[in-house]
Amino acid sequence: MTARRRHFLSHALTALVAGALLAGCAPAKAESVVRLPAAAVDPAVKAKRATAVLAGGCFWGVEGVFSNVKGVISVESGYHGGSAATARYELTHDGTSGHAEAVRIVYDPTQVSYGTLLRILFSVVADPTLKNRQGPDVGTQYRAAIVPMDAVQRQVATAYLAQIGKGKYFARPVVVPVESYKRFYRAEANHQDFMRRNPANSYIVRWDAPKLAALKRLYPALVRATPAP
Repeated sequence: MTARRRHFLSHALTALVAGALLAGCAPAKAESVVRLPAAAVDPAVKAKRATAVLAGGCFWGVEGVFSNVKGVISVESGYHGGSAATARYELTHDGTSGHAEAVRIVYDPTQVSYGTLLRILFSVVADPTLKNRQGPDVGTQYRAAIVPMDAVQRQVATAYLAQIGKGKYFARPVVVPVESYKRFYRAEANHQDFMRRNPANSYIVRWDAPKLAALKRLYPALVRATPAP
């Protein structure tokens, strides 16, 4: 059985289980929601555009949440950490490619800071205490990671991980790596804007829609009127 088929069967099984749970239970909730503090180290950036590369598990939900953040200009799903040869969906799911499912966010730093993006990532998108897994998905490709694009972003990332770790907001230690930027590879077209295009998908309903609902509940002032492209 190919890696691609194994992955789709895994997601299909997850979706079927999620559908059964949703049919007989209360509405799904995000598995990890923590109202985190603003970043203590978060220097102002005067530029009108900046780029952030972040990983937080399956990129469908990560993209879906950040496209609704005020100040975000665009979000695209893709792969980071491996080579061009393995930057394809079916080649990233055996845990050996080095890639993480990630998103590339273009944002206006005068409207939303890098520290705020990290605050959202670990408040409602990804559990920073999990290594090589998020939600129902397991493997290095589903790791949460911060990929700074410059020295200032690295400073903010390192300081924020220390801040939330020392603050005892989580029952377990924070284990998120800060990775050096290599190259971001845009994912296939069918993975772009997946959450918005497939709101009734069982995986989205169970695992990702609750993250967006949590964003709107915890940080309503940070939510865009309409999603970014």
